Amino acid sequence: MNRFVIADPKLCIGCGTCMAACSEVHKAQGLQQAPRLTVMRHEQATMPVQCRHCDDAPCIKVCPVEAIRQTGDCVQLNESLCIGCNLCAVACPFGAIQSGGSRPVAVATSYDTYIPCSIRSSNPSTSAGLRCFGEDLLSWEPGVRSIAVKCDLCEFRADGPACVGACPSQALKLVNDGDTERAARIRRQQAADTNPQGASAFSAPATAIPASDLSTTEGVR
Repeated sequence: MNRFVIADPKLCIGCGTCMAACSEVHKAQGLQQAPRLTVMRHEQATMPVQCRHCDDAPCIKVCPVEAIRQTGDCVQLNESLCIGCNLCAVACPFGAIQSGGSRPVAVATSYDTYIPCSIRSSNPSTSAGLRCFGEDLLSWEPGVRSIAVKCDLCEFRADGPACVGACPSQALKLVNDGDTERAARIRRQQAADTNPQGASAFSAPATAIPASDLSTTEGVR
C-alpha cells in the first residue's frame, strides 16, 4: 500500500499553515513553489485536500511522457519531464493535481549565448544581463512554464512531509500500511463489541413467554 497524508476535519482549524510550509520547503529545493495541498472550507468543517498516492493511480496511466511514476510506496512527479498537458489533473478523482507557474528544477535560469532576434521581438538576456527576455509584450523568462504540481510527501526531507510537522492542531497524519491495518483491526473489534454474545444483528429478538401462558400450557399437558 502507498503512503499518503490525511487530515482530520475535527481537528483542522483552516489556518493554512500547511500550505505555507509546503510552498516554502519546495521553493527552497528549486521545485514548484505552489502548495501541494489546498485547504477546503465547508459549512461545518475545514480540511486540506491532497494527493492520496493511489495504488492504481489514474494519473500515471494518462501521462503521455511518463512524468508520473510509482516510486517505492508513493507516486512521484518528475517536474523536468512534465509538459503541462493537464491530463493528470483531469484524471485525478480528488482534484489534488493543479498547475504551477514557477521554474521547475533542472531548467536554466538564463542563457550565456546571445540569441539574435528582430527589433520587434523579445530581446534575450544573458547571465550577466536583464531580468527576462525583452521588455515588450513578448518578454518571457527562461525556464518558467506551467507544469503539474502534486504532493510528493516531501521525499527530500528526512523529517517527512512539512505539512504534518507544521500543523498547529496536529490535524495531519502520514498514513502507512501499518496504520490502515491497525484502523481496520479497531473497526473489527468495534463491530464485535456491538454483539458480544455472537448473535447476528439481523436476528429477531427473542420474545419472553408470559408466566400465565406457561401455566396454561402445563395444564393442557
